[in-house]
Amino acid sequence: MFASIEDFEKEWKAEAELTASVLDALTDESLARPAAANRRTLGAIAWHLAESIGYMASMGLDFTTADAGQSGSAAGIASEYRRVSRGIADAVRSAWSDEALLQKQEIGGELWANGASLRFTVMHQAHHRGQMTVLMRQAGLRVPDVYGPSYETWVEKGMAPLP
Repeated sequence: MFASIEDFEKEWKAEAELTASVLDALTDESLARPAAANRRTLGAIAWHLAESIGYMASMGLDFTTADAGQSGSAAGIASEYRRVSRGIADAVRSAWSDEALLQKQEIGGELWANGASLRFTVMHQAHHRGQMTVLMRQAGLRVPDVYGPSYETWVEKGMAPLP
């Protein structure tokens, strides 16, 4: 749970940049790659990252959520994600105080502190980035460095990647 707006802002900025780097590595062709038969595609998961942030608008935050319907292009998804990501950061900064992070609101029949909702939003992004990087690798895309160097980065640095 976040205890200060400043802590959220710092972490959200870093995590949103990582998510944007993953989205930037997608191609239009890769968007149709399914996780498995009858499961979400890479494009659907990517769009979900932009769209899912919008649930925070129901928590009293005023920002423009993702447009209805998935963007048809990888660049469009990345652009929409960046816009919504900036929107939630601005809304948190302007609407909530550190004290407001302790206030509880109902989500799905449970009471969650606002700071816990923000933590969930950050971790939700990491969860889907992980799914996406596996699908990206399977689709033959270069996976960007996220919490460490990718295989390709190790090779480019002249180092032996871990097997």
